[in-house]
Amino acid sequence: MSNRGSNVDEVRRYNRSRILELVHRRGAVSRSELARETGLNRSTIADLVLSLIDAGLVLESGPDVHTSVGRPSPIVRPNPACVAFAVNPEQDAVTVGVVRMHGEVVERRRHEVDAPLNAAETVAAVARMIAAYRAELEPNVIVAGIGVAVPGLVRTADGVVRLAPHLHWVDEPFAELLAEATGIDRDRVSVANDASLGAAAECFFGVGRGVTDLIYLNGGASGIGGGVIANGLPLGGTGGYAGEFGHNLVTAPNGPEHATTGGSLEDEVNRRRLLDLMGFAAADPVVFESALLGSTDPAVRAEVERQVGILSIALRNAINVLNPEMVVLGGFLAALFAAAPEQLERQVREQTMHASYEGVRIVRAELGADLLLIAAADLPFGALIATPL
Repeated sequence: MSNRGSNVDEVRRYNRSRILELVHRRGAVSRSELARETGLNRSTIADLVLSLIDAGLVLESGPDVHTSVGRPSPIVRPNPACVAFAVNPEQDAVTVGVVRMHGEVVERRRHEVDAPLNAAETVAAVARMIAAYRAELEPNVIVAGIGVAVPGLVRTADGVVRLAPHLHWVDEPFAELLAEATGIDRDRVSVANDASLGAAAECFFGVGRGVTDLIYLNGGASGIGGGVIANGLPLGGTGGYAGEFGHNLVTAPNGPEHATTGGSLEDEVNRRRLLDLMGFAAADPVVFESALLGSTDPAVRAEVERQVGILSIALRNAINVLNPEMVVLGGFLAALFAAAPEQLERQVREQTMHASYEGVRIVRAELGADLLLIAAADLPFGALIATPL
C-alpha cells in the first residue's frame, strides 16, 4: 500500500509541475488548454490548479467569453506575487533585477563599475542590491530564489565559475558565496553561462518561440558568448560549457592585415573598440545602439563594416556545423546587425553552404536589454517548477 501511495504522489507531483511549467511558459492558459496539453481530465486539472493557488504560485480568473468556443473555461495565470532575483555581472556593471514568471521584469538596477569586480566584491554588491529589493517587497511575496547569468564557463552542477576571463574569475564557488551572503537557501541559488541561458530565454519567451533548432550569440562588455538549442533542447555539453563561440579563431575577410592581434571572434568583434571611436567610456545597451545607428563618423562606419564582415565568418561556420533554423543576435551584436543588416545577410549567404543556409533566418533578440535578467530568473523558476510545493 505504501508503494502505491508513493507512486500516486509522484504522478501528482509530476502533473502539478507540468501545469506550472505551461503557465510559466505561456503566461495565461485556460483549464481546457491544460487538459488538452496534459491529457488529464477536467476534475484532475481543477484539483491541481487549486493546489497551486493555495501555494501562492498561480491565480485563476473567469473565462474570456468573447474568445471562448464551447463551454467557457477559467484562465490560469502566474501569481505576480511570486518573483525571482536575477543577476548579471559584467566587466563594466552588475545588473540585478526582480522578475516574475513568464519573463516579466518588474525592476532592474545597474551598478556601474570602473573596473571588473572580483567575485567577493560582486557578491557584496549583489547582496546589497537584493537586500534593498527585499525591503521594498510586500509581505506576501514568494521569492523563488536567485539566478545568475555569468559571462564565462560555469559548472552548472554546483554553480562554480570555472573561468570568466573578462572578470578575472577562476574556480569561484559563486552560488555558495551568494547564498551565504543573502541568506537564501543554497538549493535556490543557481549559476549558469549567460549566453546559454539567453538562447533558452529567446526560445521560450522571445523571437524563437516554436523554433526547435536555434543558435544564439550575445555580445556584451565581457565579450561574446553563445548558446545552442538543438531539437528543442539546450545543448550544454559534458560540463555545461558548450557555445563558447567568442573564443573561436576567425580570419578577417580581406586578409590578416585587417585583423587585430588577438584573432578570436571576441577580439575582432568588440564593443570596446566601437565605444572608443564614438567617444564613450561606457554606455547602457540602449544608449550604445542609438549612438551607433546615429553616428555619421566614417571611422565608426568603417569599423562597423569590418566587424560585420568578421561576424559573418563566425555565423557561416556555426550554420555549416549546426544547420539551425534561426540565428539570434543579442547585446551589441544586435546593434551591429541593425547598423548593417544587408551586409551581414549577404556575406553569410555567400559564404555558407547552400543547402545549410536554406530556410535560415538571422534575427535580433526580441527580449532586448531585459534578456539576461529573464534568462537568469528562469533558473530558480525551473527549480520551483520541479518541486512547486
